Amino acid sequence: MKTAEIMAKLQAKYPGENEYLQAVQEVLESIEDVYNQHPEFEKAKIVERIVEPDRIFTFRVTWVDDKGEVQTNLGYRIQFNSAIGPYKGGLRFHKAVTPSMLKFLGFEQTFKNALTTLPMGGAKGGSDFDPVGKSDDEIMRFCQAFMLELWNCIGPDQDVPAGDVGVGGREIGYLYGMYKKLARQYNTGVLTGKGGTWGGSVLRPEATGFGALYLTQHILNHAGKSIEGKTVTLSGFGNVAWGAATKAVQLGAKVVAISGPDGVCHIPDGITKEMIDYMLVMRASNRNKVEDMAVKFPDKAHFTAGKKSWSIPCDIALPSAFQNELSEDDAKELVANGCWCCCEISNMGCQPGAIHYFQSHGIIFAPGKAVNAGGVATSGLEMTQNATHISWSGQEVDDKLHYIMSSIHEQCVKFGTQPDGTVDYVKGANIAGFMKVAQAMLEQGTI
Repeated sequence: MKTAEIMAKLQAKYPGENEYLQAVQEVLESIEDVYNQHPEFEKAKIVERIVEPDRIFTFRVTWVDDKGEVQTNLGYRIQFNSAIGPYKGGLRFHKAVTPSMLKFLGFEQTFKNALTTLPMGGAKGGSDFDPVGKSDDEIMRFCQAFMLELWNCIGPDQDVPAGDVGVGGREIGYLYGMYKKLARQYNTGVLTGKGGTWGGSVLRPEATGFGALYLTQHILNHAGKSIEGKTVTLSGFGNVAWGAATKAVQLGAKVVAISGPDGVCHIPDGITKEMIDYMLVMRASNRNKVEDMAVKFPDKAHFTAGKKSWSIPCDIALPSAFQNELSEDDAKELVANGCWCCCEISNMGCQPGAIHYFQSHGIIFAPGKAVNAGGVATSGLEMTQNATHISWSGQEVDDKLHYIMSSIHEQCVKFGTQPDGTVDYVKGANIAGFMKVAQAMLEQGTI
């Protein structure tokens, strides 16, 4: 396998699909040496097959807004790879959603799910519907119209969607209600991230952020460091950032910044529990303005328009909002201000230039497919509970989440340890995930 040749073909075939091409290139660069040690992979054309989704569903979503006007959006479900289990991946509702974005997310999800140790394939879906400023009734009608097109493509042993950006517990509830009506089955295993009274798992809302901090803790311990007493900056203020802030504070860190599309809130004395709770109110308001935190807590949070969290000095940076949110210039500013660790919680949160800058300057860096895998891992645990019609306690789920994140760290160390003893977590995560999926594809034949 020659990465340059494969990428040239993909770029010619999919011009303009930048996020997808970026994700593929990162993985192929990491696995090239190992892949070339396995002639059986080359003979079976594993790479040529693994970079293409199994199928893509595109559909029109027509709904009526509160003014009685008809609105039309596009919906998608990309079932990327089911070599190790049923398709599994979130739904994203955001105005920037495109097929390229969802292909990159589905491709990443394939390897992320493989890292969790659970039997789940990779998928992603969503719509260019923008929930910002929409009423609850409008969101409900959109979710019902979306599921009207999606329902017969999913199932507990076929494809299990979950939430993502713009899709939280409220949206999952509306989606599942419509699925149940259409399928005439009370099959809770068809969606994850559900409410606690109808099949949801304890700790699922917190899981992505909690798992990210558990892995960050493993990474720091492996490097002879501790998270206790360290300053942390987070981007976003949604479900992921909320969970990450909660666990960071529990572990003794001080979260000094959160951000949004409008700017950054600097919290010099560290975020408090009351402020973390208010993040949920901010998310539910659909205003998408981090300035609301400074308005609510004017003595503790200082808002600066147009700035990112990466402008605030910190020890540890945790991108947790959107892909490519942290640029090379941001990385330079972080390092200049004393940052020595960056763990992506968002999917592909750092641009390639930022990753290269971190790595070339000795900054500890770990990719989203490893760091944020706790969310889908707990979704997998929710699927298990649904399949066996039981409900585990919070302690049981948290213990299993701890085990999974520890296993992910072990895999990254196994495949990413360099001759000088440092760990390349990007390489480790990519190789570990790829080898599991590739071996399964090889054993199942050319299909």
